[in-house]
Amino acid sequence: MAEASSWVNPLPVRRVQRGVESTLGDDEWPATLAPVAQLLRDGIDLGPATVLVGENGTGKSTIVEAIAMAFGLGAEGGSTGARNRTWSSESSLHRSLALVRGAGASRWGYFLRAETMHGLFTYLGGEAASDRTQDPDFHTMSHGESFLAMLSSDRFNGDGFFVMDEPEAGLSFQALLALVGSLARLASQRGTQVVVATHSPIIASLPGATILELDGDGFHESTWADLAVVEHYLRYLEAPERYLRHLVD
Repeated sequence: MAEASSWVNPLPVRRVQRGVESTLGDDEWPATLAPVAQLLRDGIDLGPATVLVGENGTGKSTIVEAIAMAFGLGAEGGSTGARNRTWSSESSLHRSLALVRGAGASRWGYFLRAETMHGLFTYLGGEAASDRTQDPDFHTMSHGESFLAMLSSDRFNGDGFFVMDEPEAGLSFQALLALVGSLARLASQRGTQVVVATHSPIIASLPGATILELDGDGFHESTWADLAVVEHYLRYLEAPERYLRHLVD
């Protein structure tokens, strides 16, 4: 059924797996991270929306960055073919991945990551400005305002492969809800696909998304209610003192 539905709704990336020309050794970083090792061994099937959740250092950003780069997106964000670059910090994982693409699916994509948004906006306002005369001055906006303005632009309107790394940074509760609404809209469109790495239980609640929880053993599919981050937030909001007493005198 999944194979048949892929022809009805041609997703840009149906599967991520180890490439036949991969030279990344099992004892080389980032293959030493359990979720990365599992990706290289077993691969990941992607649906219309996939959310990666896990603690710092488990490999969420490393994996989504590598998937984005394997698709042809820049490590610091932007569309296919974007040339903005300030500092090379990405891993070599993308060179060891192969993407199984949907037949006839869109080749357009866009990558947004919170930690490099400033550099991306500088690039869009400089070298790439002539191509996007309708863009606002992103640098005059707050981080949250600029992020939502980017999502409302025509970059995110239509078929494509949209990847985001920790987009919750700097977003208020209301802005997070608006982001979830935008992601849900994208994922519901034929030929459009969303992959997000996040710490936010709000973003993880994206309707219909496949949730992959990463930890020291690898990754596994989970439900929102079973996520460790959801449990921690609920327990904290119920009684903050249970956590704070261990942190402050």
